[in-house]
Amino acid sequence: MPNESRARRTARPPNFFLIILIVPAIVIPVIIVLMLYEIGNGSIDAMRAFGLSFLFGTEWIPNPPQGGLPVLGALPAIYGSVVTTTLSLILAVPVSLGVALFQAELSPRALRVPSVFLVEMLAAVPSVVYGLWALVVLVPFMRDFINPNLSATLGFLPLFSGPTNGLGMLTAGVILAIMIIPYASSVMREVIAAVPRSQREASLALGATNWETIRTSVLPFARTGIVAAVVLALGRAIGETMAVTMVIGNVARISPSLFLPAYTIPSVIANEFTEVAGNTIYLSALFELGLILFAIAFIMNLLGRVLITRLTLRTRGGAIV
Repeated sequence: MPNESRARRTARPPNFFLIILIVPAIVIPVIIVLMLYEIGNGSIDAMRAFGLSFLFGTEWIPNPPQGGLPVLGALPAIYGSVVTTTLSLILAVPVSLGVALFQAELSPRALRVPSVFLVEMLAAVPSVVYGLWALVVLVPFMRDFINPNLSATLGFLPLFSGPTNGLGMLTAGVILAIMIIPYASSVMREVIAAVPRSQREASLALGATNWETIRTSVLPFARTGIVAAVVLALGRAIGETMAVTMVIGNVARISPSLFLPAYTIPSVIANEFTEVAGNTIYLSALFELGLILFAIAFIMNLLGRVLITRLTLRTRGGAIV
């Protein structure tokens, strides 16, 4: 059997594909560790100079008029990042879920394919294009219509008080919501479409309407994947840089008003990284901001993973209600 012996000689060892899979599984954690090492090493000078006061400081004065050490505090940037990300999720999650339900459950076949294509095309638009569109269209729209109406009706609340020039945390939250809707809705749609058809058929056979079927049979079965989509959108929103930088106003302040300009961690780094020549403390502070952003994203994703795990265990235990 010459052919058989030749095949045995040329056959790859059984662990060949195992090696192919192990290599990227090792490389990715190594890259993360190296990234953390570089960011942490660059943050040492700022940690020594400011200590924990860097996390709670409210002033950002990299070049004091009288000279001396910069006065740098990360709290305004942390506050801006948390507020804009929270706003974007509040606005984007209901819309994303509605889009996903329409595409997976209610859309006519002729409309489903172009609808899915358009949503996925939005995910491919660069963030700087979103930022330019926001400057030309969204900022004037918020300034002339949305912000004045909110101020007139809800101005007694601190959230909707102050000048309405269009640049601020509310506009940044809106553009972030628009940017993360395609990501969240795509994941939600695939999760909802993966719900077994028998779930729907059993509910409809018992006389339930389409909405009752979605509410009692589809959403409970898909809730783990929906939470995963929200976590994915969260990771996208908290690290977004260019579009937010172009519309948030870039002022280091902590204010309850959503109309006022603010700063986020990515926008601080993007705006000021080129201004640190010869100022090692300033550069180190920007590295520490990057480390804080990494930690915030890690903690939020970890909490999301814990929630997904708990929901999965409840689902497997038959606790879907």
